Amino acid sequence: MGVTTTARTLTARTRLTAAVAVVTVLAALDLGLKAWAERGLADGHSIDLSIIQLQLAHNPGIGFSLGDALPPAVLLTGIGAIVLALTITTWRATRNTVSLPWPPLAVVLAGATANYIDRAVDGVVTDYLHTGWWPTFNLADTYIVCGAAVLVLLSLRPDRAEQLTP
Repeated sequence: MGVTTTARTLTARTRLTAAVAVVTVLAALDLGLKAWAERGLADGHSIDLSIIQLQLAHNPGIGFSLGDALPPAVLLTGIGAIVLALTITTWRATRNTVSLPWPPLAVVLAGATANYIDRAVDGVVTDYLHTGWWPTFNLADTYIVCGAAVLVLLSLRPDRAEQLTP
């Protein structure tokens, strides 16, 4: 019994360490790109990369500028609560292999954390990826959308749907 418990603990610890690493690396990458965009694109020019342009924009709201009229403290508090809930959910997922899968949760958490940190600095989120046919966004937004899409796809698997618990 002791060996099984130890092995399970080490496995959970390893998953938690990996989740922390994923969140840290992905959030740092996005925050680094935001810092670069603030410096490198501040004069209003954009960089054309064919399929996408690098162009500086600031979003005072949440996705698609929703809530941009809300006081910054309300947005920061609400988003902070969401980040906390994601953190707890990701932590719980690393402790149990039958619950929600931790990798896509960690990716969503990385995006939410990066955008939260960015907003905490000056009340807006820095966006820098522009398509011309979609609102300007950032890498953290991509993490959130891709991680959430993977969670939805995983929930559609018949063999997995009954195992997923909130």
